[in-house]
Amino acid sequence: MIVTFKEISQNSKLWIFPSCRKFYPEELSKIKNNLEVFLTSWLHNSIPSKCAYQLKYGRFIIITVDDTENNLSIEAHNLLIEFIQELEKSLKVILLDKINVCYKQGEFVQYKDLKDFKKMIKSKGVSQKTIVFNNLITIKGELKQNWEINIMDSWLGHFLK
Repeated sequence: MIVTFKEISQNSKLWIFPSCRKFYPEELSKIKNNLEVFLTSWLHNSIPSKCAYQLKYGRFIIITVDDTENNLSIEAHNLLIEFIQELEKSLKVILLDKINVCYKQGEFVQYKDLKDFKKMIKSKGVSQKTIVFNNLITIKGELKQNWEINIMDSWLGHFLK
């Protein structure tokens, strides 16, 4: 059952899929429709009780599932990855690359491959106050405090020392 994001337990499983570019407005409704179709059938097959999704900053797909009573199977994980791979193909974006860096530049979210981000650090295009996105978090409760973090609190901080 798809519910609002607020209704999902803080202990729920979470995935963040950052896009290599901002989604176009016409893509957002397509993404929402595809997510709802997928999550409805995915829940039916995998038996978790509740799930939700958010599209943040026009660039991130966030999916959460309350799996506290029924752990997700390997098959359910594989189906999710296959769904995201299909979205990648249809939208011509990268969603599964967790190593590249998403960061805030003012109010805008940027995406750089790690090599280019390191060059930005060397050229002082990034400071110790830069906000980066930790797309490796796996629990919904971490989203509020551990997703948008200061670069010095992330694995990227050691490049600035």
